[in-house]
Amino acid sequence: MELIRGLHNLRPRHRGSVVTIGNFDGVHLGHQAILDQLKSHARQHDLPAVVVVFEPQPREYFAGDQAPPRLTRLSDKVRLLGRYGADRVLCLPFNRRLRELSAHEFVDRVLIQGLGVRHLVVGDDFRFGCDRAGDFDLLRTVGEQVGFSVEHTRTFQIGGERVSSTRVRTLLASGNFEQAEQLLGRPFSLEGRVVKDRQLGRTIGVPTANLPLVPGPLVLRGVLAAMTRLEDGREVPGVLNIGWRPTVGADRPVLEVHLFDFDESLYGQRLVVMPCARLRGEETFASIDELKRRIHLDIDQARDYFQQHAFQQHAADAAGALPDAEGVDASLPSCRYPMASAPLAAERSKHEQ
Repeated sequence: MELIRGLHNLRPRHRGSVVTIGNFDGVHLGHQAILDQLKSHARQHDLPAVVVVFEPQPREYFAGDQAPPRLTRLSDKVRLLGRYGADRVLCLPFNRRLRELSAHEFVDRVLIQGLGVRHLVVGDDFRFGCDRAGDFDLLRTVGEQVGFSVEHTRTFQIGGERVSSTRVRTLLASGNFEQAEQLLGRPFSLEGRVVKDRQLGRTIGVPTANLPLVPGPLVLRGVLAAMTRLEDGREVPGVLNIGWRPTVGADRPVLEVHLFDFDESLYGQRLVVMPCARLRGEETFASIDELKRRIHLDIDQARDYFQQHAFQQHAADAAGALPDAEGVDASLPSCRYPMASAPLAAERSKHEQ
């Protein structure tokens, strides 16, 4: 899979393609259905399947910190697009120059001159160009004039509702990791290389691996039970904290994960962290000792959660009652990750009633 950054990096060999355009934040099952649609036409035309994305995403450009939080940063999005069928990803910088292109200029420079589009797959509500003047009808009209076809994307639904990035964000924020996984087709994950931080965890007996977070709003905040995949493939349960560490202070949001019964150095390793259950939100404590007591309660609660679900999964495996894996990313099999459908406090209250 090839990543092309900017129109200036397009070459004559990139002309002739089947194209779709969008944000593809999260690369969820709805996006994967579009990629299947794209791949099908690419095979028919014997041409590469090309996805056009923008960086920053248009809503981030216009709304800044008021834009919805990202589900995937660019590097993860590109990797997922390649995994699900894109041959090339063209990433266009969304800046004043691009914003001021008229709809006709966008079609000519990007689609016709740049990519030599032969078939285009976009939503019938797709808008583009200065002041969002371009629409599906304009694309179809220009296509008929210059020789490319245009097809609208098919709606993808689960449970009678359209799968969307907004819906995934809502589920994650509510602690429903189980249903978010169903919409994504894989567990939601956060990835990055371990960096050195202030090492405050070691001073209170709870060492953590720290991963950098991209600037912008956070899709998750608080304390969560999580599974972490190491570079060597091992998977270790633990407790994840995402946020501003209000008790000790931080000049930026942090992602720190404490791995149970683990004392190896992880600096420089790339980790995949999969939140499984929400334990609590961010809290400010009156003292470090109070913070330590709460962290150890979090650890005990997360251990109990994983032990309980490991027993339940063992029983299900023994009975042959494995989940239906159709449409699920085989590299992250859902049957191995116990995803909660609500914050654990809510789950306890429900069962106590």
